[in-house]
Amino acid sequence: MDTSPQPDQTNTGLHLRHIAGREIAFDSEGFFNDFDDWSEEAFEVLAKESGLTDITEQHRKVVRFLREFYAYHGRSPLNHQLRSGTGISALEMQRLFPEGIKMGARRLAGLPNPKSCS
Repeated sequence: MDTSPQPDQTNTGLHLRHIAGREIAFDSEGFFNDFDDWSEEAFEVLAKESGLTDITEQHRKVVRFLREFYAYHGRSPLNHQLRSGTGISALEMQRLFPEGIKMGARRLAGLPNPKSCS
């Protein structure tokens, strides 16, 4: 299965990838173009590509919280909301997601790129 990025033929700057049997569009920074394209399987593939070889329940707890918060509020949680909603400290979150909240947790959770949010 080829999961490497393929340029979008519509010249939108999106890259299409085949992951877990689906074609998914990503922006130039690797964020999902469509929140609804996310799946547990895509999360696992992308997490492993990011160097997270051991996906724990803590990783899943953060990702689930981010997705639920975004689905309900239409925006990402502030860092203090993420910490209080998951019960995970900022230091522990950095250990869980070495690429940080934005490029690690948010991106892997399928949230939109903050640069494209208005």
